[in-house]
Parts: sequence; structure tokens; C-alpha cells
Amino acid sequence: MPLLKISQEELAETLGVTYQQVQRYENGMNKLNVENVQTVADALNVPVSYFYEAEKALMIAERIAPYFSSDEGRLLNYFRKIKNTGSKNTVIQIARLAAKAE
Repeated sequence: MPLLKISQEELAETLGVTYQQVQRYENGMNKLNVENVQTVADALNVPVSYFYEAEKALMIAERIAPYFSSDEGRLLNYFRKIKNTGSKNTVIQIARLAAKAE
């Protein structure tokens, strides 16, 4: 997926599947259900309509979402998986310090 600057391995990690499964999705060997299409769109930080033909995309209603770089999307995805509030606060503090160091 060079257009979106994310490798199959990175997408697979984000989705919790193997990169071979991502290849099957790309090649049309395996089909995605609606929930999985949304999950892939979220992981890639694109609207669901990205996967549909232009004229059909106009018929799809979806929320306007902010679009992040692949690094930002991966960071947010990992952050959302953190259950412990203390750990979340630690990540926020580290990000704040790293931003100031730049």
C-alpha cells in the first residue's frame, strides 16, 4: 500500500492478522465484512468511501473524520489499547516532553 505509506506488515499488526491475510484482502481472495472494512479504513485513516468507485462513494454516508499520517494513526491505535490510566498518562507525558525537545 505505497500510496498510504503503510506496509502490509504494519497494517496486519494494526488489524491483528497476518500479512498474508492482508494480501488476501488486497487480491480479493478473502472478502471483508462491513465491520472489517470500517476497521481497515480506521487503521489507514481514510474514509470507507476510499474503497469504493467514485460514483458509488457519493452514496455512502459516513462521519467526517480527521486524517492522520500512518505514524499518527498507529500511535493513536496503540494508545487506545492501553487500559491502565497511569500508563496512558505516562505516554502523554513522554509525548509532551518529546515535543518540547524538538
